Amino acid sequence: MIRFKLIDQFRSFYFQNYPDDMEQLIEYFSVFGGLGWEVDVAKPIEVLIEELVLKNFDLIYQKMEQLTLGDTNNKRLLMALAVGDRRIFSAFKRAGLNNGNGGSALNFLQEKGLVQIEYSREESPKTSSPHNKLKKEDARRRISHKVLFTQPFVRFWFYFIAKHTREIQAKNYTNVMKNFEIRHNSYTSLVYEELSEVLLNYHLRDAHIVSSGSYWDTNVELDILTITHDERIYVGECKWTNHKINKSELHKLLEKCEKLGIKPTQIALFSKRGFSKELLSNQGKDLSLYSAEDFKALIKKSTKHELIEAFIINQ
Repeated sequence: MIRFKLIDQFRSFYFQNYPDDMEQLIEYFSVFGGLGWEVDVAKPIEVLIEELVLKNFDLIYQKMEQLTLGDTNNKRLLMALAVGDRRIFSAFKRAGLNNGNGGSALNFLQEKGLVQIEYSREESPKTSSPHNKLKKEDARRRISHKVLFTQPFVRFWFYFIAKHTREIQAKNYTNVMKNFEIRHNSYTSLVYEELSEVLLNYHLRDAHIVSSGSYWDTNVELDILTITHDERIYVGECKWTNHKINKSELHKLLEKCEKLGIKPTQIALFSKRGFSKELLSNQGKDLSLYSAEDFKALIKKSTKHELIEAFIINQ
């Protein structure tokens, strides 16, 4: 199975469906990206979920069974990864798997092209001297890598749909749609975070980026941490919420940087609905602010108008 970069999928989805604005593009892409079907963007997303996914449930279910070999461990792990914190060990625990059968399932899903590993950049605990032993809490701590889905629709399926199989087969869509209504913004946040990293790195395209992605350790999590060859550090925070970001979010992010012992060259904040006047007045060399409409840069600069072949199903 061919794996396409997220940016290629994003552009392909845009040129296939031409949504009205970038907020709608991100929202609809986070659900239908990778499904490969045309999406009538004039319709509400809830209507499209029922028309395209729930009413075609048997067709898509059979394809998902083929992709996972119908294996219980594979499906349980995908569900755990979709709704959890993406850390491998916590996903194994949530799925009721151990390192053996969980590792086998993860290897299969990687080989199948459904997921990819995002490796932790946390340094292993060290002692002040090679003759000293690690503290017990440090010795017990395991650095856990995380997992990303390669296609938004696969994550959507295992986040919202798979656990409601019997209800959907009985044409009862109440619970699945209620869950979507409650968790829609939270679900979209991860795709928005991934796309935000793409946008930031697009603006840094003339720099030599040596490391980029999210960052996490036992004390701190950063949505985006990008480092260039000349040791410039860019730190990003992404908020897919229905309110503007204010200065308190900037302070929280600076506190995280202080805990990590880093001095960012620039802070980048990404907001679905924009920023407070106070933040806007502080925008400059040290602070970049991106709203949903700024993602037009990823489309306008594209010469890649061809459509990616459907990942899930050719109808």
